[in-house]
Amino acid sequence: MPPVRDPGRSRPTQRADCVPQLPCDEPGCNRWFRNLSGLTQHKRTYHPSFSRYPEGFRNNPGLLGSVEHEDHVADRSSPLPDHASDGYQGEDLLDREREAMSAKFIGPGSKVYRNYHPGLNARKCDDRGQFLPDDAPPPPCAEKVPNDWNPYHNQLEFELADFLFTHVEMSAKKINMLLEIWATSLLESGGQPLFMNHADLYGVIDSTRVGNVRWENFTIQYAGEERNNDPAPWMSNVYDVWFRDPREVIHNILANSGFTDELDYVPYREYDASNDQRCWQDFMSGDWAWEQADRILGDDPTTGGATLVPVILGSDKTTVSVATGQTDYYPLYLSIGNVRNTVCRAHRNAVVLIGFLAMPKTTREHASTPAFRRFKRQLFHSSLTRILHSLCRPMKVPETVLFGDNYYRRVIYALAAYIADYEEQVLLLCIVRNWCPKCLAHRDNLDENALRRSREHCDTVIEEFELRKLWETYGIVGDIVPFTNDFPRADIHQMLSPDILHQLIKGGFKDHLVDWVERYLVHIHGKSEAEKILDDIDRRIAAVAPFTGLRRFPQGRHFKQWTGDDSKGLMKVYIAAIEGHVPKDVVCTFRAFLEFCYLVRQNVITEQMLTEIDDALSRFHRFREVFPNAGVIETFSLPWQHAMKHYPYLICQFGVPNGLCSSITESKHVKAVKRPYRRTNRFKALGQMILINQRLDKLTAARADFQQRGMLNGTCLSKAFEVLGSHTNRISEGQDAADEGDEQTTSYEEDAGDTLDDPMAINAHVSLTRKYQRARAKNVGALAAELGVPEIPTILCRFLHSQLHPTDTRNPEDIPLYECPFFDGKIRVYNSACSTFFAPSDLSGTHGMRREYIRSCPMWRNEGPRYDCVFVVTDPQADGMRGLDVACILCFFSFKYQGTLFPCAVVHWFDRIRDGPDTATGMWIVRPSRRTHNLRNIAIIHIDTIYRAAHLIPVYSSHNIDPRGIKPHHSYDMFHSFYVNKYADHHTFEITF
Repeated sequence: MPPVRDPGRSRPTQRADCVPQLPCDEPGCNRWFRNLSGLTQHKRTYHPSFSRYPEGFRNNPGLLGSVEHEDHVADRSSPLPDHASDGYQGEDLLDREREAMSAKFIGPGSKVYRNYHPGLNARKCDDRGQFLPDDAPPPPCAEKVPNDWNPYHNQLEFELADFLFTHVEMSAKKINMLLEIWATSLLESGGQPLFMNHADLYGVIDSTRVGNVRWENFTIQYAGEERNNDPAPWMSNVYDVWFRDPREVIHNILANSGFTDELDYVPYREYDASNDQRCWQDFMSGDWAWEQADRILGDDPTTGGATLVPVILGSDKTTVSVATGQTDYYPLYLSIGNVRNTVCRAHRNAVVLIGFLAMPKTTREHASTPAFRRFKRQLFHSSLTRILHSLCRPMKVPETVLFGDNYYRRVIYALAAYIADYEEQVLLLCIVRNWCPKCLAHRDNLDENALRRSREHCDTVIEEFELRKLWETYGIVGDIVPFTNDFPRADIHQMLSPDILHQLIKGGFKDHLVDWVERYLVHIHGKSEAEKILDDIDRRIAAVAPFTGLRRFPQGRHFKQWTGDDSKGLMKVYIAAIEGHVPKDVVCTFRAFLEFCYLVRQNVITEQMLTEIDDALSRFHRFREVFPNAGVIETFSLPWQHAMKHYPYLICQFGVPNGLCSSITESKHVKAVKRPYRRTNRFKALGQMILINQRLDKLTAARADFQQRGMLNGTCLSKAFEVLGSHTNRISEGQDAADEGDEQTTSYEEDAGDTLDDPMAINAHVSLTRKYQRARAKNVGALAAELGVPEIPTILCRFLHSQLHPTDTRNPEDIPLYECPFFDGKIRVYNSACSTFFAPSDLSGTHGMRREYIRSCPMWRNEGPRYDCVFVVTDPQADGMRGLDVACILCFFSFKYQGTLFPCAVVHWFDRIRDGPDTATGMWIVRPSRRTHNLRNIAIIHIDTIYRAAHLIPVYSSHNIDPRGIKPHHSYDMFHSFYVNKYADHHTFEITF
């Protein structure tokens, strides 16, 4: 319902002819307004206050009261540079802007080129802001001694502190116990442990000077008029807000040497050199950065040569404890648009916790009152204004900042994007629920075409209409002003970014489509029969073969607490599980939706892909009509699904959505909120969590500093050997081998895969693991008996011939055996191989590299055998699946012949059933390949021809097999046709077209 007017603060009555009655009291302003909301919006927009205490804290009686600072913050903005007002180098800068843009090729092969912004082009300067020649060396700075471990005594002390506090997260009591045992063991030799107790350890960490941005707080209390003698409890409560100076946090990010090669300093537009099509990737490739740079230069030409730093914010409530009472926190995060997406997704501390917002609570009696709801909204916006206040001045006048490459640059800030789920977007934009935050479509018909929301439109309607009209017609909460109105370079209407996690994965897929399928089955078949069908769908999902990163659903999907990972896992297998139980149009609806999700999630999006995204959206809108036609739903006016219409525009503005997804901030919840909370004693936990985060940041910053100086090359043990003059590193080498052979797994889920920070050298590479299986076959004959394939010796001879005579074009079956070399030596059998490939759209390292294990073992987790499938490159010149074949790995082995090592795999080939993918699901269909006499088509291949693992899902609808008793490890043996699961991960989606 619309907000009820506060009887204690009635609005001025309006004449019948609506003549403006309220004048603006600012000197020199002659504007008049019809209502109070219009006057307030006008003053906050055109007469903003940039003093230390935001206007929302001083001039909002009835909303917020006084602000008590426990730690007053001085205005630490750098003084105006000498040339800020006198046109210093102005003529030269303008001349540089007029120079024609030149194309610069990026990456190997000159396949992509960029046009960089000619004005805000990140020129290097000295610490006074004086520009330097392009080839000038970095300004002199205080050099640190290479072996200065201060405040630690040596590498061993630092590594121990980092290990105990960051990796093990050991409690103070256990640290004391460990150090006491250590001290006891050293009594005879007269030695002492590195730390005396936990207090000594914490003290050393606290004395670290790098990465130190101290936490501060302010308090807020309601100071409005109380309407009766029994005020609501929330009116007398004091609310604490904790924060760190965002300006100093940004300085630390820019000065981090680990990010030097992962920053985009200048807005750019990227093009494919083969067809001149525009490409979007990281944030600075979007139109927002380019247009903002144009706007900054237009407002003040003396900013030329500066570096634009787009500020990205994110906030979301999170629950840390339910069993012991509802314990919630409201973290606020910050990043910058200069950091590339792969770095943000690799969790390299480019997303930083900068605050904990207050969460007002009250009794049920007062929780739904208009006054309390208004107070919560204003508290949120005024808190953000206060926290971000230090960025106001450098949004107008550039400041000089040191970067990780030891050069200074003049930096100018702008609030660029805000990562938030739908509930948070409603709060940020001051709109009513069920309305779209991005456009003016009415909530009863969100699919209609409508103009995008803008600050100008919002200001205009607020000046013209009363609160009820704003609420009902425009979905605007007119008595709250967004925090962005307090900043010169910010507009919340432009800042809201796409949210793949909540809008598509949790919202559109799980809460809408999956629920509609269940409702459809009940509507068509009745509740009893529908439950049988749903049970069969669950059994199909449970019978899917294992795959790296695939989430298991052994009991189906009927459980209460769904996570984002659960929804992502279900998306990968659901379409094949429902096929045959629902009409083709329902399957096509899921296909269009999944293709849309996977396309917008890619790491690089081109103009052609934008066309494909539009096509997938059109197909989704067309096929989803099956649900209302069947009487399952009544309307498509759903904000989550409607948000899909805005993705193409937002991609052009901000680059690809995977760099601004709320999954980044939600994963940060674990590290910055949930795990620190578990380390507290639960009494006034917030203070302990803040201290834990501060120590973690100091340890991270110290590690980056030591790495920059080359002090962490090698392990503590290798350094000790060097000091002792020993040339043997057997212990460390043995440990390295053990580490590489240790294949990581996660609970009951399949292997999650590893992220690699190594630079991309090749697109894909497969290697056998270091450990071979001593208990398995040791010669070719034994291997043939173990696999039940007696023709293995013959196949191996022909394989050797193909390796030794690669130019022989004859069919291997036609080559006489007497022409083939014979091998009867020793072999080594392996249970797995490691595939490393370039997959920046999936969870990967900073350079987009990812590693996964391919299994082929007779027993996996004591449940049964596991023989993974792979993609084999059979035609390097063809695209997609036409250049790939699918095979099942029966065994990995290696042998030496004439001094050459041959790492191989015994495979069972699959044949493609059609010349293209299935029209309903969009997936290729394959079946096990058979030779004459119905024998399996077995071959031996070199592992260099393997691209990566493949995942197959049975075509359940074409089998009369009850999946009730089928286990995942039986999946590839029990069915005779399979979908090549292109939804297994984003990289598979990109290569299996």
